[in-house]
Amino acid sequence: MSSLAAETLLTPEEYLALERKGTLKSEYINGEILAMSGASSAHNLITLDIGTELNIQLRGRECLVYTSDMRIRTSPKGAYFYPDVVVVCGKPRFEDNVFDTLLNPILAIEVLSPSTEAYDKGEKFRHYQELASLQEYILVSQDRIRVEHYRLVKTQWVQTELRGHEDVLSLNSIRCELPLQDIYRRVPEIIA
Repeated sequence: MSSLAAETLLTPEEYLALERKGTLKSEYINGEILAMSGASSAHNLITLDIGTELNIQLRGRECLVYTSDMRIRTSPKGAYFYPDVVVVCGKPRFEDNVFDTLLNPILAIEVLSPSTEAYDKGEKFRHYQELASLQEYILVSQDRIRVEHYRLVKTQWVQTELRGHEDVLSLNSIRCELPLQDIYRRVPEIIA
């Protein structure tokens, strides 16, 4: 005879309390905690280069660039994520006075790994769409030159795809451009 273990769902408040005490990061969707694994060298280099380039281009403007340690909340009851790169313009709004959970990002970027690609394109993107402030969502492949750009146009998300080394990602929400050759410059096995 088999038995099923009872599933324990956490409230957003319980998740935040655990997350703030823990040493490992996890994401949260509708009561469930999703453990995060480590990232590859390519993933780390791509994330760092995107964050660095955006930080340089946004210098002197009222925008802040955060990398993978800034948590965002998509809705009060829904989900918490750690995007690889996130940008907020204007005054950042946080969930509380701990200042570790951003509520109003304008741009979120995820660097895809084989184990998270379907999730980042599917369920995670659906939750990101709950953010009234979000205007662009970018998915960057770490194993080939490929960037998927989702941009909110009125009430519809419009997708474009970039695959060429010479292509340039135009981020209208923050008036920045990222040449794909700069995104992938330190990952020579992809460019070759």
